[in-house]
Amino acid sequence: MSKPRQLKLGAMIHGVGHGWGEWRHPLARPNASVSFDFYKQQAQLAEAAKFDFVFIADSLHIHEKSSPHYLNRFEPLTILSALATITQHIGLVATVTVSYTEPFQVARQFASLDHISGGRAGWNVVTSWLSGTADNFGKSEHPPHAVRYRIAKEHLEVVKGLWDSWEDDAFTYDKQSGEFFIPSKLHALDHKGEFFSVKGPLNIARSRQGQPVIFQAGTSEAGRNFAAENSDAIFVNPEGFEDAYAYYQDLKTRAEGLGRDPQQLSILPGIRPIVGRDAAEVERRYQEAVDLVTIEDAIVALGRPFNDHDFSQYPLDAPFPALGDLGSDSQKGGSDRIKQLAKDEGLTLREVALRFSRPLRDFVGTPEQVADALQRWFEKGAADGFIINSLLPDGLQYFTELVVPVLQQRGLLRKEYSGQTLRDNFGLQVPVNRHTHFSLAAREKHKALA
Repeated sequence: MSKPRQLKLGAMIHGVGHGWGEWRHPLARPNASVSFDFYKQQAQLAEAAKFDFVFIADSLHIHEKSSPHYLNRFEPLTILSALATITQHIGLVATVTVSYTEPFQVARQFASLDHISGGRAGWNVVTSWLSGTADNFGKSEHPPHAVRYRIAKEHLEVVKGLWDSWEDDAFTYDKQSGEFFIPSKLHALDHKGEFFSVKGPLNIARSRQGQPVIFQAGTSEAGRNFAAENSDAIFVNPEGFEDAYAYYQDLKTRAEGLGRDPQQLSILPGIRPIVGRDAAEVERRYQEAVDLVTIEDAIVALGRPFNDHDFSQYPLDAPFPALGDLGSDSQKGGSDRIKQLAKDEGLTLREVALRFSRPLRDFVGTPEQVADALQRWFEKGAADGFIINSLLPDGLQYFTELVVPVLQQRGLLRKEYSGQTLRDNFGLQVPVNRHTHFSLAAREKHKALA
């Protein structure tokens, strides 16, 4: 019998926060984004609550108006390697761009994290939308949106191919005979494609989970197709239940159309819950979060999916400006959604900026109310789980101490880990090494012919 379906939970560890004002909270650590103690505390809170993974986001371009966290923060794979040594079960997911990395380097780094952690690594595959990134890597121009997804497809194919360089039983370590490995079980990739030429093989074996788990966050047409075909889990930031439901159904349908089992694809909305023990504390904490974001900060944040467009040049209380194709070559899905929402609801610039800077009221409430909302989204076909992003410095602590027990009592969340790897957490099989699979198929064919 199959196990009852349960929520998958990830904790985004984002230092001093996504926004511009969160570091000013009295309880905030202004140096949290470069504090190992902070990351350690957050990871251990999430693991004690039996979360599936922690997630470290990233980007490679800043300017003087970037949010405080973006200005001064850890590189994801470095901090996750450190967190691997003080955790045992929780997955470790890092954002790494395909547009500004080489596949061999990425394959090696994630394979190393996978070994250090005992098979708990996950890769959030992104294409990078900020055009200023090109200036940091000696590129004359930032690749257009459509080109970036062609790069992503080939990059991921190469990385997965490199992860299969060694068959699982290649290393014999036979001191008696002097055989360290079986040469026939080592495979060069010999890839020559549109964007990459990689001979291989990779100089590290597969881990106990075979390959790291693949995450993605596509919302544009190209992004959705890429995610449906390649991802094990997908991040999304919906406007509300209806938006989340539509996205969920669309991605599951696309995955099934590509011959995949849609149940093996986890869709995880990112939420910013605010929890209080009673109604008064809920409203006090919600107001604290709202007060941390000035309209000036909200306007700057709004520009990010539009390649850091300067919205301060427009009147705040006039209708949202007509932007044409602006954003189509940066964060296409996110910028298109903002433009469409503003048009459909006739919103002003101020209203749009505040809408996207404040948390959804769906997940603001007492522990039971927040658990009710999570359960509704989960059971009604809008989510397989959630990414918990804390707006207040003690947000994750409140969530793990108050909401998690309610979810566990309802049977919606595990009380103990049942496995050791991130694939175990997600209920995913270890992928068969392509060369082992080929060898088995060849042997079966040979037997049939005989």
